[in-house]
Order: sequence, then structure tokens, then C-alpha cells
Amino acid sequence: MSKQAKPSPSRAQAEDANAAGVLDREVAEEASQSQLEQEHEARKEEQKNRVEEVDRDLLLNLLYQMILIRRFEEKCAESYSLGKIGGFCHLYIGQEAVAVGAISAIEKDDYVLTSYREHGQALAKGVSADEIMAELYGKAGGCSSGKGGSMHLFDRDVNFLGGHAIVGGQIPLATGVAFAAKYRGTDRVALCFFGEAAVNQGAFHESLNLAQLWKIPCIYICENNQYGMGTALKRAMSLQDVWQKACSYEVMSEVVDGMDLLAVREAVLRAVERGRKESLPTFLEIRTYRFMGHSMSDPGNYRTRAEIEKYQERDPVKLFTASLKEQGIIDDAGVQEIESRVREEVERSVRFAEESPEPDPKELYTHVYKEQ
Repeated sequence: MSKQAKPSPSRAQAEDANAAGVLDREVAEEASQSQLEQEHEARKEEQKNRVEEVDRDLLLNLLYQMILIRRFEEKCAESYSLGKIGGFCHLYIGQEAVAVGAISAIEKDDYVLTSYREHGQALAKGVSADEIMAELYGKAGGCSSGKGGSMHLFDRDVNFLGGHAIVGGQIPLATGVAFAAKYRGTDRVALCFFGEAAVNQGAFHESLNLAQLWKIPCIYICENNQYGMGTALKRAMSLQDVWQKACSYEVMSEVVDGMDLLAVREAVLRAVERGRKESLPTFLEIRTYRFMGHSMSDPGNYRTRAEIEKYQERDPVKLFTASLKEQGIIDDAGVQEIESRVREEVERSVRFAEESPEPDPKELYTHVYKEQ
């Protein structure tokens, strides 16, 4: 017996249904915007309270670093558009509070490993803007001698052990680095940054299991910017509270507001203390948002302008600046002075990159592993 076909809806019915759907989305968006504004005010008040507990010079340095990352990335976008930077280029605009807040909580001798969106972490760890920009230009003066480009920054002098292009590839490496620090009897810790899409990799689960089993002082920082390339988190992950994944391995975990620099710093300080004193790992899900596409070649058609603007209301740079102003830490003239110093540093990095020589062709044969 054949199935009876359902009658097709009339055009009027379809239009009514479409209008209802649009209305539902608008109501949902308005509710979401209202909730975001309330959260913004609450977080702003929390940050003001935290500001009172931090040294003034440190606060100003943190602001400088965030503005430096923002302006550096904007200059990268400009240089890329002019064809001076080739290959893939993943910008960190919108996520500055994560790198600056987290890395401000560790010491110079501690280690940082991260993914291919690493310009911000490299700057915060102390890699010079000159060497980073020269690396992006593929020049010999770059921190990886011009052979790594945007996705492979590396500077052993400050224990910045690389941006890694393979999704999740840095997670077992960071686990090994932290294990080595413990094995040598030091109190160093390793910070490992990665995106939320990386937690679906087997290496993530294997690493957390071993870190807890062997008591390894590694701090796993998931920068949850809501999208794995162009795929929304809710379309790719059954458990969307990423921090809960650490519960399977009895690893201490926490969810953190990634648009609040001081909230990030405090969470990482707690994790660092746990790592140094007890040699235990920590997993932090830091919720943030990238304002640009996945890379410079990504038009970002999977997001609406309204969604981006909603998150830009909680721009971490503007939020932190406003908090410092309200507490009398800095005024408009002070912000302009920082902007001027940052602009000078960024422009100098471009000049350094442009004047740096091309790598010698013989460099193709250096730093290559050869089995004896």
C-alpha cells in the first residue's frame, strides 16, 4: 500500500510560517542580547573589584600587552592583504585577554606551547614583535629563521615552544615537556593552549589521562571561541560544556570568562599553584570569541554580523580599559600614550621585517633531523 502524500502548504501558509520563524529568532536574539548586556554589567563590576587587588604597574603592563596584540594583528591583516605575508594567517583579535591573562600568571622559565593561532601568545611570552613579524614575512631575521611562518613561531630563549599546525598536536608535546620539568626536579609548569575542536582528538584524552595518572604539572587551556574553523560548537560536540570532559580523568577543571583578563589570570594562578605545589594538572575551558574569520582567507559567511557585534560589546580590550579608567588607574591621555608606544613598536617590526634578508638557500639543510 503506497503512502499517501501530504498536501503541500499554500503560499500564504508558508509565508505565515516563515514570518513566525523570523519573529521567533528575533525574540530569541533580543533575549540573548539582553542577557549578554546583563552579564556584561555584572562582569564589568567584578573586574573593577579585581583591579583594586592588583599592582598598578602590572595593570598598565597588561593593558599595553593587550593593545600591542590587537594592533599587531591589525597590521598583520594589512600586510597580508598587500601580499607581504603569505600562506595561512590566523589572527587573534578578540581573544587577547586569554593569552595576556594566562601568561602573566607564570614565570619566564615556565613553558608555553600552543596552536597555529599563536601570535598573541608569542608576544605575551616575550618573543619580540620584530622577530615575529619577520617570521611572518618569511625572512631570516624571524624567530624561526623564516622557515616556519605564521603557524610555526618558536623561541627557545623565552621557552615559547611553538605554534603547531596539527590540530591538537601540541597537547601530548606539552604533556611531555611538563613531565620532563617534573623529572628534572624543577617546579616549572607548562601552559598548553588549544581550541575547543581539539578536545575531540584522541591525543587530548590520552594526555589528560596520563597527566593525572603520573601527576604532571601541565595546565591545559581550551580557548573556546565557539567555532572549529567554520563549524559551530553545537553542531560538532555532544557535550558542549567542554570543561566537563576533564571529569572522566579526575583532572581539576574550571570554566572561565575569556573576555575578562583578570578572571583568566586568577584562574591560571590557581592552576599554577596546584602545578607547583602538588604537581597536578588542570583543565581550563576559557570561553572567548574571535572577531575575525578562522584565517585571513575565511569570509566568515557562517556567522551573522549581529552575532559578531553582540560579542564585540564585550571586547576584552575595551572592557579592561574602561575598568582601569573608572578606577583612576589611567585616563584618556594615558591610553593615547600607550597607543603611541604600541604603534611605534608595531611600525618598527614592519621595518625590521622588510629590511631583513631572505633566508640563505643553504638553510633548507639546517635543523633537519637525520638518523645517524
